Order: sequence, then C-alpha cells, then structure tokens
Amino acid sequence: MNSVSRRGFMGGAAAGAAIMATTTSAHAAVSNANEPIRLDKPIALADLNTPALLIDLDLFEANLAKMAKHLKAKGKGLRPHTKTHKCPIIAHKQIALGAIGVCAAKVSEAEVMVDGGVGNVLITSPVVTKEKIDRVIALTKKSAGVQMVIDNQKTATDFNDAAKAAGVKQRVLIDLDTGTKRTGIAPGQPALDLVAHIAKNCPSLQFDGLQAYSGHVMHVTGFEARKAKSLESLAPCIETMHQMEKAGHEVGVFSGGGTGTFDIDCDIPEFTDMQLGSYPFMDVQYRMIGDVDSEVFDTFGPALQVLVTAISQPVPEQLITVDGGYKAFASDSVTPQFLDVTGIEYRFGGDEHGICILQNPSRPVKLGDKLPMIVSHCDPTVNLYDVYHPFRNGKVEELWPIAARGKSQ
Repeated sequence: MNSVSRRGFMGGAAAGAAIMATTTSAHAAVSNANEPIRLDKPIALADLNTPALLIDLDLFEANLAKMAKHLKAKGKGLRPHTKTHKCPIIAHKQIALGAIGVCAAKVSEAEVMVDGGVGNVLITSPVVTKEKIDRVIALTKKSAGVQMVIDNQKTATDFNDAAKAAGVKQRVLIDLDTGTKRTGIAPGQPALDLVAHIAKNCPSLQFDGLQAYSGHVMHVTGFEARKAKSLESLAPCIETMHQMEKAGHEVGVFSGGGTGTFDIDCDIPEFTDMQLGSYPFMDVQYRMIGDVDSEVFDTFGPALQVLVTAISQPVPEQLITVDGGYKAFASDSVTPQFLDVTGIEYRFGGDEHGICILQNPSRPVKLGDKLPMIVSHCDPTVNLYDVYHPFRNGKVEELWPIAARGKSQ
C-alpha cells in the first residue's frame, strides 16, 4: 500500500473498493496529501477496518467554532498548534475561522504546512544546526510569514548570517523560559541582552516579539490552581516585555498559552495570540484536569476517537480483548476510555491488544462489536496513523491524510 497502511487507509472490502474506485492506485490517492481523498460511496463506521482514527465532525466543528468565537470576543488572535493534528486540511479550516496562522513544533512540520498552502507558520522549538537553519531560511524564501524562535545570541548570529547570504529577512521571536527548564532564555537581563544583540548585530533578522509557553501548567488539576500557576509562570515574562519596550524595542507579538489555559491567559492584556493545540480533538489527559465549574474539562467535546473491535474473550463475563494496544494509542501516563460505554476499565495488553475489565458495563459488549474510544493523548496518538476518518451520522465520505505524520526533525 506504499506509504498508506491498510490499518489506517482501508476499511474492509467495501471501503477498499470505494477508495480504489476514486483513484487509480493507493499511491495516486496520497500523491497530494494536502487534499481530502473523496470516496465514491460513503463507508459506515461498522464497515471500517480497525483500529481506525476517527473525527466526529459534529464535535470537531463545534470545537473549532467555540474557540474562534471565544478568542474573537476576548480580542486575541488564534495561532493553533499543528503538532496536534499534523494536517494542512485542518489548518485551513482553522484559518477559515479566523486563525492568524499556525504553529509547528518541528521544521519538518512547518515544511508540510508551507507546502500545503499555509503561509504564516511559527516554529516554536529552537534549532541550532546549520542544516536546520538553512531549511528554515529556505522556508522563509517560500513564505515571508515564517517565523522562528531563538533563545541565545550565537543562534541569532547564525540565523542572521544565513538570512543575509540568502537575501531574506528572517522574522524571529525570542523564546522565554516560563519555568519549564526545557527551552527558552531566562526572562530579565538575559532576554534583554539577546534583543539588544539582535537590534545591534543582526540586520537580517526582524524581531517580532516574544514566545512564552507554560507547558508545565497545561495539565495542572483544578481551574483555580491552574490559573494561579499560569499567572505565576508568566509574570517574569510580562515584566521582561515591558522592560524591552522601555528600552526602545517594539514587541509586536506576545504569543503562548495552550488548551489548558485558554480561558485564563486570554484575560492577560499583554497576550496577542494563543498557541492552542488540542482543543479541536481533546483527550483523556485534558478531560482529567477539570473545568472552571466541573471536575471534567468538557468545554470541548472528544472529537478524536479510535475505533476498536472486540476480538477475543478468554475469560467470559470478566474480560474482553480489543484490537487496540500500544500501536493504536500513545500510552503516556493514562489510558484511553470508552466513549459511550461505562463500567469497563481498559488496560494495555501489549502492542496489538487492549484488555478490558468488565466491571458493570452499561450495555453488553460481545465479540465483533466495534467501540469508539477517547484517546489518552491526542498528539502522539495521531502520529501513529496515516489518515483520519472524519464521519457524520455514522458514515465516512472522505479521508484526510495526516501529512506531517512522523515529521520529527
């Protein structure tokens, strides 16, 4: 099947026939990974080969619309993070609803987005090697909307030299460490020295502003605790912004935030735009953190699902095994949950299997049943599949290639 696996691409004989009727070959079907693959005939979810990665279009579209409306009301820009969905098709849907551009965690993800017609891309992870600096500069030659974060003076100089040699102006944001101790320069004097270095010594760089992403805050349980932690982590960054402005540097962008703090950081005046990733899909990890008025974070519905099949029952009435294990779900620290059946506890049973403990199921589960599950962690789970199966009213009419799957460089 070339680059598209049978698991992710075909859904039984009917699905295979529909897809092959649409294109002359599987290769032709994915030759343009930036366009939906339209099926000649809709496929019922019950006919899909499993495990299959699903998008409930009703929930998905409601999530997109709700976030767009929320940020518009707050006067903030939306800069969604494509590391979650890895799909130019979805990026274009977000832009159509008002997003000012997108984020990408890796250079290779940004390359997919630019090639897919998404021009405004902020690369949110620093790079330092000549090979990757040259790739960023090549992207900037394709699209003047490409922005890059930097967090040290040497990398600023290297980017300046590469941009000068290529005859382009590279737009940059300074990445501030919000306390994650992962990337970013320390707020205060180190950041002030970096912006001064750019202004004085890097004429081929355009300083656009600051990135302040508090990744360690996103999954703090409890709204009030999460709010307090977010405000604490961002305070030094906000002060640094004001110090830069007092020193004569224009800070046009203050970008950050995430799905976990979408209704917290948007009330901080300094923020210009929000880097929200998981909100179109949601997952178990996010649902566990709680909402402003609920123990479950359910402002956005679980649109991303994996369909699995019950395939074996070695211990009748106690256990049943489904065909989704580590190869179907990113494991992290939590397990996936069944979408519409309660009283079943899922446990990983190996690479290909999930063992389900039948405690007191809300409905009978028997061999051959196909069951949708809420994914444990959406970003790395998406990276396990080649295509989405978007559905409405129980039917799939087209496939969306996950064009940036495996783009980890």
